[in-house]
Amino acid sequence: MFATMSRLWQTVRPIRFRLYLGLLSALTASIVALLIPQVLEFVVNRLETSAVAATVWTGGAMVMALGILEAALIYLRRVFAVAPSTAVEKQIRVRFYAKVQHMPVSFHDNWGSGQLLSRMMGDINTIRRWIAFGMIMAVTSAVTIIVGILLLMRSSVLLALVFIVAAIPVSVIAYRFHREYSVLSRLSQDQNGDLATTIEQSVQGIRVLKAFGRGPSALEGFTEQAEELRRTEVRKATAIARFDMFMFMLPELALGVALFLGLHLTARGDMNVGQLASYFATATLVVGPVRMLGMLFGQAVNATTALDRHYEVMDEENTIVSPEQPRRVDPADARGEVRMEGVHFRYADAPDHVQDVLDGVDLEIRPGETMALVGVTGSGKSTLLQLVPRLYDVTAGSISIDGVDVRDMDLTDLRTLTAVAFEDATLFSDSVRENVLLGADASLSEEESEALLRLALDTADAGFAHDLPEGVDTRIGEEGMSLSGGQRQRLALARAIAARPAVLLLDDPLSALDTRTEETVTGRLREVLKGTTTLIVAHRTSTVALADRVALLDAGTVVAVGTHGELMESSPRYRWVIASQEEEARRDRDIETMTGELDLRGLWTEPKR
Repeated sequence: MFATMSRLWQTVRPIRFRLYLGLLSALTASIVALLIPQVLEFVVNRLETSAVAATVWTGGAMVMALGILEAALIYLRRVFAVAPSTAVEKQIRVRFYAKVQHMPVSFHDNWGSGQLLSRMMGDINTIRRWIAFGMIMAVTSAVTIIVGILLLMRSSVLLALVFIVAAIPVSVIAYRFHREYSVLSRLSQDQNGDLATTIEQSVQGIRVLKAFGRGPSALEGFTEQAEELRRTEVRKATAIARFDMFMFMLPELALGVALFLGLHLTARGDMNVGQLASYFATATLVVGPVRMLGMLFGQAVNATTALDRHYEVMDEENTIVSPEQPRRVDPADARGEVRMEGVHFRYADAPDHVQDVLDGVDLEIRPGETMALVGVTGSGKSTLLQLVPRLYDVTAGSISIDGVDVRDMDLTDLRTLTAVAFEDATLFSDSVRENVLLGADASLSEEESEALLRLALDTADAGFAHDLPEGVDTRIGEEGMSLSGGQRQRLALARAIAARPAVLLLDDPLSALDTRTEETVTGRLREVLKGTTTLIVAHRTSTVALADRVALLDAGTVVAVGTHGELMESSPRYRWVIASQEEEARRDRDIETMTGELDLRGLWTEPKR
């Protein structure tokens, strides 16, 4: 816990002075509050020897002045602490987002999006509340208790000992509470993250759940998760309630015992009435911070757990970074020659006995050439594509562009040279324009951007965008789910084209298109991609026709390279793969025809484009 809090203390370095001022204000306010009982002692003792009216007016004025001063100091505490803590919260959140953005794809393969979301939102909020309130009030409460006990001893050492004795079981209970509550707090926050992941996946896959009638089953699983979280929260609440019970009971018992002793001491003349009144007024003020210890302990544990979860992400090593002295390939002069030499790749969690996904790939793609990558499902085609822009890194061998190893390039420069269109098109909840121009040069003028947008949409046969309610400025909804699969793929393809890369990587970007649309897009791509080096994963023979040459990937290595005609003549394995793909395409066309002729209700429907 102390190590975690020390790291937080380094994080708040820029606002430490403001926090010190907030702490000073809170401590001063606490001391001012403890002075009020001393005024009470003065008033009670003076009533026996001085004019009552003058004593009451004087004491009342002093109490009022101290109350106003205390209120002003509490206000200053909030001014000094709250605004700076929100600035730190923003800084922590931005750094967390930047960390997640720069982590490799393998990191996101292992982390649930809901877990990252709960750390980004809930945990950082908890950290901010601890900085703004908990940290200061923990110190203030401790000082208030210590100073208060010294003032109690001033009134009566014996009565003060009663309070001190009551603090011993409080310390033991607080220690046990910390151990139990820290486990429950971590469990609760992890379960919250899992629940967030389930919600996000259900929302993203709502069409699948509805189509397969799995809504009730998903609800049942979600209910079980929610019930587990509820049980954990109940256990947390029970632990807090039990702790608060002792925090309220023990001070009250101490006050009760002190009352009997105090009356006895006053009757014997060992205390005067003013001291007795001052003791109980001071004790009442000290009881407040003692009772607050339960809340502060709980908040401290929550903050420590949130910080641990936060640092779990922040301490993850980023294995794909730019070199200290990168070599640069000027995008304006790039030829786009891609060379792969002895490329191996295996996933980090792959068992030792499993063969590498890519097991010694050697391939050269000439400048301006369109190369189709063909192979059976699971042969590593998509993985090979993602190694070029370093979404993953090779485990052995090298990939170079224009003679420069991609690992020697700055990541920003590398990903300016390349653009990717994935088979599973991912769009953002923004306008068509923003989605298509996402990777375009930000320095383009408005006219150049418009021309580029029109070219990209026309090439990808995405003219439907102009017919949307607000044209290309229409927001397309969460992940573009308001569009059909083919429309999303065409916009993703347009986005890759608009980036105007030297090397274009297409991961079967036409799989969701019908045959006629695919032919249209293929023809336009052949015209627009002149001069652009293109590596395209192909599952259809019609897509292979786009390529100048074809590479056959089999068992993790490239076993044949040539034109489609050459490979059909010379490679039995290639003929088998193409025949398998044609069979799959034939089944797709049959399904498409059946969908167009007859729906499940026996009504005529147009084929979905």
